[in-house]
Amino acid sequence: MKLSRIHHTALICADYQRSKAFYVDLLGFKVIAENYRQSRDSWKLDLALPDGSQLELFSFPNPPERTSRPEACGLRHIAFAVEDMDAAVAELEAANVEVEPLRVDEFTGARFTFFTDPDCLPIELYETNPN
Repeated sequence: MKLSRIHHTALICADYQRSKAFYVDLLGFKVIAENYRQSRDSWKLDLALPDGSQLELFSFPNPPERTSRPEACGLRHIAFAVEDMDAAVAELEAANVEVEPLRVDEFTGARFTFFTDPDCLPIELYETNPN
């Protein structure tokens, strides 16, 4: 088997409309498809970034909370590449999103930071074009 790339990441949210606004309006994902599954009382929102990577956003009634952040076994966080860290952080802060202090990757020298989505999922921004 030869894997070529990550196709998508799937997330479950507690408040569908709030999370949809966060990922589409604030983070800039493009909506590919939006479907309501009546049998599950669940929304499935397919989102994409310009490079083709995708995010599936699911809603379910009363999903359990994440056990811990971020060191639980399993998915630790998702990370998105940005070319201008200062502009990205300023945009998040202007939308009242709390952003952790910038850090520097000890191996690459690139800057990175973390913030959370509406369900407290840790999200990393990683600068791909450091100044």
